[in-house]
Amino acid sequence: MLKLVAAEGGEMSTAVIAAKMGLTQGTANRIIRALMAEGLLAQNPKTTNYFLGSTTVLLGQAAQLGFGLDKAMPVLEQVNRDTGESVNLVVREWNESVVLMRVASTLPLRFEQRIGARFPLYATASGKAILAASSDSEDYLAQLPKRLPGITDHTLKTPAELEKQLDEIRKRGFSIDEEENVDGVRCVGAAVLDPTGVALAALVIQVPSVRMPPRRVKELGHIVQQAAREVAQFVPLDHLMSR
Repeated sequence: MLKLVAAEGGEMSTAVIAAKMGLTQGTANRIIRALMAEGLLAQNPKTTNYFLGSTTVLLGQAAQLGFGLDKAMPVLEQVNRDTGESVNLVVREWNESVVLMRVASTLPLRFEQRIGARFPLYATASGKAILAASSDSEDYLAQLPKRLPGITDHTLKTPAELEKQLDEIRKRGFSIDEEENVDGVRCVGAAVLDPTGVALAALVIQVPSVRMPPRRVKELGHIVQQAAREVAQFVPLDHLMSR
């Protein structure tokens, strides 16, 4: 329920929460009351809708320290200053990539994205970077449908296409998203590796396509690779990955 409310990024009514979770309103109300008692949810007295409570802020701050994200943020900020573009730190949760940290571009033309946004692994630079250095990439490919659900017209169509790209990423060292998840946005990503070379997260630079000619892809690819190596030095990566 907390993840649902967080994903909406605003307020939700009991009826909407119950419907989206497949609960009766009575059951939803009991859970809401319990979460409110712990400060995990709060209620807007004007609308009677619910939003994340102050306790979630404290938990989030504690989690950031536990993950070492206070040390990772300066790396993202430096990449942002060097490139002028938005930078994300993304983790894998099962078959999705989840935005954990973000430094947004200050340029007028930029892609807005929220912390906690989720996308299929096969459709993002972050997901492909992680898959290319994951021990279960073959299992992931095997469970995909023969025709991948399209997000944009540029989304990869088949597992075979994805497999070919994963091989290319392993050779090149960074991944590329050619407007596969969002029209008009190209991305480059690099896996953040544990000491054994297995990916537990990814760093991604997001760029409007008009600012991303082919020559810049390689330039940003090298930048994101170096930044990913820096993050790997001090973040306890075994905390980050959830499968």
